[in-house]
Amino acid sequence: MTSVPIPGLDVTLERDLPCRMADGVSLLADVYRPASGGPHPVLLISQPYDKRAAESNFGYAHPAWYARHGYVVVAQDCRGRYGSEGTFVPFAHEAEDLATTIAWARTLPGADGRVATYGFSYPGLNQLLVAQHRPEGLVAIAPAFTGGSPYREWFYPGGAFSLAFAATWANFLALDVAARRQDDAALTALAGGLGAAAGLLWALPLTAYPPLAGGDATYYADWLAHPTLDEYWQQFEVDHGGIDLPGLHVGGWYDVFVRGTVRSFTELHRAGLAPQKLVLGPWHHMPWAPLAGAGDEDGGRIVDDWHLRFYDHVLGGKQTGVFDAPVTAFVLRDGWRDLDAWPPSASRPVDWYLHSGGRAMSVSGDGVLSEEPPGREPADVFTYDPGIPSLSAGGHSCCVEGISPMGPADQGSVERTKLVLVYSSAPLGRDLELIGDVHAVLFAASDAPDTDFTAKLCVVDAGGRSTNLLEGIVRARSQQPVPLEPGRVAEYRIDLGPIGVRIAAGERLRIQVSSSDFPQFDRNLNTGGPLGAEPASAARSALQVVLHDSDRPSRIVLPVVED
Repeated sequence: MTSVPIPGLDVTLERDLPCRMADGVSLLADVYRPASGGPHPVLLISQPYDKRAAESNFGYAHPAWYARHGYVVVAQDCRGRYGSEGTFVPFAHEAEDLATTIAWARTLPGADGRVATYGFSYPGLNQLLVAQHRPEGLVAIAPAFTGGSPYREWFYPGGAFSLAFAATWANFLALDVAARRQDDAALTALAGGLGAAAGLLWALPLTAYPPLAGGDATYYADWLAHPTLDEYWQQFEVDHGGIDLPGLHVGGWYDVFVRGTVRSFTELHRAGLAPQKLVLGPWHHMPWAPLAGAGDEDGGRIVDDWHLRFYDHVLGGKQTGVFDAPVTAFVLRDGWRDLDAWPPSASRPVDWYLHSGGRAMSVSGDGVLSEEPPGREPADVFTYDPGIPSLSAGGHSCCVEGISPMGPADQGSVERTKLVLVYSSAPLGRDLELIGDVHAVLFAASDAPDTDFTAKLCVVDAGGRSTNLLEGIVRARSQQPVPLEPGRVAEYRIDLGPIGVRIAAGERLRIQVSSSDFPQFDRNLNTGGPLGAEPASAARSALQVVLHDSDRPSRIVLPVVED
């Protein structure tokens, strides 16, 4: 192969360089080089979405931009994807294949022997998977919009299946499988499946998801067949204790993996083996465009700026100040600021309690949220019918807006129904700043053998519009023995994830409580039966009780930053 110049950039490009794996499989990469000078450090991205896009269509600047700033950029198709040989099995080969690729990349013409990685989502996780093995030549990582636990942070947060993400991602991955065998009929059907996802996600059993009936993504069935953190998932868990490299961690407040991004940074920063930086911005998974009402006008350009500062510091020997503050976050509705840690030292957990006279159903009910602990109060009761679930409005799913529930959204259609309990605060007397991690504690009971409980944190503006900030779910069987004892009150903790937001004086906080957030999460059929395998006819309704009294104070715990 011959390098060819890219006009106007002082960068050359060499296409489809093969890197041979230990088992004989060749993975192809495009290599972008500065046209002069050198040798240069290598930036490596290996991903399953076509190296010629290299994630620049939805996130980063093009690899040529990084090459223009003095780096050799290697953009590789991972095993079994696009130009590369082999069979793609999510997560299975990435650590070994990347270690081999790093050894190869550091010997390329123009390379100085040092390799740093980058990439968001799947190629964010593969960086963590390889970094824990400390391959020679790898000197820095930049995992973005990702999580180091596929079970807890990708597919089963709170024990419920991330249906919209898992089904549509598997559908998308299957497109390349059909294309590689030149099956145009399958390609048409799979593309149609993405376009029709809003209706197809209602199909039961989940194992028979219609777009995947052709067998082009058999791993989807594996995900459903392993609803607990068993040996299947354990093999893909990242051991953060084995990572001693400088890291740049980037996430978005509405990203599906924001919990994982923050956890990876927190664990590595706490270990102190190498400097770490966390950047949190007002984005969902992709594209990194300004979100409505966030107050951000730069979109994702700042992500490339942080990457260049990071690489210039750890590879170029420049004092860029990238690690001056451990965390830089865009506080929603306020702006960018530096923080001394995650959570920041100025943040403290504050309990906000649920109250009602027993009729909190819908926004028209009598649910109240306040810092005052409850006394003697009647419980709230609602019926959860899997056939009529509470529907997602915005959220933290993935990966394409319009297909999966993503971002901030008007909650009016959700809160008007009696499928949710709604608890609202009085208008705030002063601004309230929340920066840190949020969780809810519900004391609840059900007459079903198994069920779910959900919690959603919203902000209500002065005009009465309610917008989602965070949401979470717990599958009862993940915290309680199954089957549940009918009527037995249990304490459920629901992780809602990290937040950074300023609520203005005159606005209100609101909590939604329900038993479904569909299709972001699959519907619990309330049977206690095998997850994902039951047909629609198996579903049963459940009587749900949420208690909030002095002995059982249901509440949400908010990270309040004091002025």
